[in-house]
Amino acid sequence: MARQPRLDTPGALHHVMGRGIERATIFRTDADRNDFLDRLADLCVDGNLMVYAWSLLSNHFHLLVRTGRQPISKNMKKLLTGYVVKFNLRHKRCGHLFQNRYKSIVCEEDPYLLELTRYIHLNPLRAGIVGDLEELRHYRWAGHSVIMGRVERGWQDIGTVLAYFGKGRDAVKKYEQFVQEGISQGRRPGLVGGGLIRSLGGWSQVLSLRRRGIKIASDERILGRVEFIRRILSEAEEREKETLRLSQKKPDLTTVARRVIEAEGIGESELRSGMRKREVVRVRRMFCQLAVREMGYAGAEVARFLGVTTSSVNRLAVSEETADLKKLHKMF
Repeated sequence: MARQPRLDTPGALHHVMGRGIERATIFRTDADRNDFLDRLADLCVDGNLMVYAWSLLSNHFHLLVRTGRQPISKNMKKLLTGYVVKFNLRHKRCGHLFQNRYKSIVCEEDPYLLELTRYIHLNPLRAGIVGDLEELRHYRWAGHSVIMGRVERGWQDIGTVLAYFGKGRDAVKKYEQFVQEGISQGRRPGLVGGGLIRSLGGWSQVLSLRRRGIKIASDERILGRVEFIRRILSEAEEREKETLRLSQKKPDLTTVARRVIEAEGIGESELRSGMRKREVVRVRRMFCQLAVREMGYAGAEVARFLGVTTSSVNRLAVSEETADLKKLHKMF
């Protein structure tokens, strides 16, 4: 069965998990862990991610993040590709480090932001890396120590989590009490995939409901209630239809260029000049993202039209500065 495409939308909450290939160790030293966290911090500083919870174990990691200006796939590619290259250099190895694709689950914020924060931050305790909650407070390789004020990591968003518990030190105490209450719950498979399927007790329960004529929305890529699952799937279907429409009935590049420059107020000669003026580069980026990413034109074809190099077109098309393409879709 072909794997399903990732689900994402600006501002989506994701539980991301990655494992070493054949359970291999992916964090051998503190240098490895610091390298991974430095790369994660860069994504936060650039406004591409907000991180609420995280934990690094020897052969896997967990992240609870919200996407910003770029989709989760680009964030994770930048994080993991760079990390693997440096890991292999540090340890004089080659080849794959991570098992298949990382797993990414779109999560409904209420109640899962808090539930997943607790679940992720208790990972070192469940794994036996720390012996109790006191040790977890000081464990440098999970976000719990940051929320408790024992480790400083300015890129982690602790305010969003603590706001659920009040203000000041009282909020920190209530948060820790919440975490402590989760220890007895043990491993919670319903929080690591399957969404409603797992929360209902498995496929047998889903099928039982369906046999009685009760339709249940479910998707392995989503964790949330029925209404949330339906909304996310509906939004994904609409985006897919829009992309398909643009790729199947795409106008020629001259028409695309004319409509873009009319909307953005620059001349065609500027668009096709290679000029580095900021506003012109912004419109050229928009044109490349619309033509290559949305309509399926080859980078080389767009490069010939613009009179620039193919590498320039491809770089603009996948730029982290994503253009507002929604308004452009309405032109076609």
